[in-house]
Amino acid sequence: MALASLGYIGVRSSRTADWQSFATDLLGMQQVDAGGKVRAFRMDDRKQRLIVSAEGDEGLDFMGWEIESAEALDALASRLENAGVAVRLEAVSLADQRHVTRLISFADPEGNRLEVFCGPEIASEPFLAGRPISGFKTGSLGMGHAVLHARDVDVLLPFYRDLLGFQVTDYGLKPFKLYFFHLNGRHHSFAMVGTGRRGMHHFMVELLSLDDVGQGYDLAQQDEGRVAYTLGRHSNDHMTSFYANSPSGFFVEYGWGARVIDPATWEQHETFDGPSYWGHDRLYMPEDSPDRARLREMRLDAARRGMRAADPASNCAWLDSIVSNE
Repeated sequence: MALASLGYIGVRSSRTADWQSFATDLLGMQQVDAGGKVRAFRMDDRKQRLIVSAEGDEGLDFMGWEIESAEALDALASRLENAGVAVRLEAVSLADQRHVTRLISFADPEGNRLEVFCGPEIASEPFLAGRPISGFKTGSLGMGHAVLHARDVDVLLPFYRDLLGFQVTDYGLKPFKLYFFHLNGRHHSFAMVGTGRRGMHHFMVELLSLDDVGQGYDLAQQDEGRVAYTLGRHSNDHMTSFYANSPSGFFVEYGWGARVIDPATWEQHETFDGPSYWGHDRLYMPEDSPDRARLREMRLDAARRGMRAADPASNCAWLDSIVSNE
């Protein structure tokens, strides 16, 4: 019954033309649908991964989570209904729009729409990137990850962890609650941050080459105000990335080199090192913002303590430590 990965994300936006340029020219996705009020984009052999619709309020429309079979989908639907969650078996017409065999929909306690599906359609034509990139790291790891603002983490946590079966990877409790969850070898496919708000904080796509990210960073800097976080490296998943301001106001993380975990042996833990070993300066915050200064001090403290990630080529902290001491 366990969910397998993040399959797709839907966004509501009146800025479909801006999304078209952002998704293809910067992110390197392939546009596959320009009909009516919808723009859809590919990242790999799936028929679509990102869907932008010019209907409703700006922001997150839905998250689509893949499950392994129709039987597992039915079991999850029963589990949700037994817990008092209203579940809708969506019509074939919507499944066809999502390019899946079957799907259900429901809302989390803060009203975010979730879809769970099985039987994704595979494209017959090869993926054609919107700009020259090596490609995206997807496959069994899924599209990437999604991070939500949370009005109350203590309400969302049992829903996602205990009811939907997301596994906690790590978490931080100060200065605000932040939980990361895995479904497969990706360090986190989902996270929530207790900002007191609701909606999408960011979604992440991972590239196959660091140069893809670096060149994307150069491109983003040509568009004033596009870069939200400078290039940096996270302390928990070891991703090297920058964050861009999307046309809908939330962020998109563009990264490379994240660690791959073993879900069978991983042990959840609390983190204390701050979100990044270096970089990721929040340009969207005022220069004199206390939060920006606090995050900068966390990075400087990591530097003073010599904190760093393992070499992603080896994905082995022990080997990396041996090499660094030679």
